[in-house]
Amino acid sequence: MQNKTDNKTPKKLSSEADLVRRFMRYLKLDRNYSVNTQEAYSHDLGYYMRFLHDRHLSPLEVKLEDLEQFAASLHEYNIGARSQSRILFGVRSFYRYLTLDGYLEVDPTELLESPVLPKHLPTYLTTEEVDQLEDSIDLETNEGQRNRAIIETLFSCGLRVSELTNLKLSDLNLDEHFIRVIGKGDKERLVPISDRAIHELQLWSEDRKKMKIKPGEEDYVFLNRRGHHLTRVMILIMVKRQAEAAGIKKTISPHTLRHSFATAMLKGGADLRVIQVLLGHANIGTTEIYTHLDDESLRKEVLEHHPRNILYAERNTGASLKKTE
Repeated sequence: MQNKTDNKTPKKLSSEADLVRRFMRYLKLDRNYSVNTQEAYSHDLGYYMRFLHDRHLSPLEVKLEDLEQFAASLHEYNIGARSQSRILFGVRSFYRYLTLDGYLEVDPTELLESPVLPKHLPTYLTTEEVDQLEDSIDLETNEGQRNRAIIETLFSCGLRVSELTNLKLSDLNLDEHFIRVIGKGDKERLVPISDRAIHELQLWSEDRKKMKIKPGEEDYVFLNRRGHHLTRVMILIMVKRQAEAAGIKKTISPHTLRHSFATAMLKGGADLRVIQVLLGHANIGTTEIYTHLDDESLRKEVLEHHPRNILYAERNTGASLKKTE
């Protein structure tokens, strides 16, 4: 009969590469992470494995001091705080897997501190600026109506750009005013869609019917002129070019329209939990950044419209004019 203590004996593997391969398989099969997410983990974990290789250390032998040295080495290579945090998160996930699967009894990353991230409020567009962006599109071009439908769908539904590129005709239920979205980790959610976005999609559908579509691409909503579904890079380039054409000075991307959706919802009085569900955030903490955006907006409104601030500004402006006379 096997002794109970034998179950606690850590596993041993001869190759660190085996550990990484098993971890990546865990992310794919158990965590159901997308290919892009798997590649990001693999890339970030590469920093750590090179660090261990240079010091002739096995990932199963490291102590907290070794991990702290690794974190310090990232800083020395001028890797930003946000990227450092992401890399260390990947290392923590690696050790959680090693502990979970019995390679280690104690997770050495438990007391490892993350770098302090600077507070960064994302750029967003007002509804008027989104209208400005759409109005600048030349609808006489082949891609004009498609681009207008893309921008309106991003803004009306708060989609990630990857969710938009993978959107299928079979995901659209325009009669019921909602679309089915496959988000991170292949999680499905239903998102309401506005009448304006439906109108733009219907106009694009008429143009789309005239296209020669490549086999296997028939169900994708948004296609390029060769009949292939669009990539994230294509949409990024389009949005940036359109912002320049519209005279918008902010540095924006497709994700800016997602921020704009969330901010507009919050300003309109939507509950934060509702916004969390619509955006497909797993953690409410991710959604809470939009409360800071709204706080900034409120502060600006008070400074511009409160009578005390208006009077103060007028007095200072008057004093400045007198000095220049």
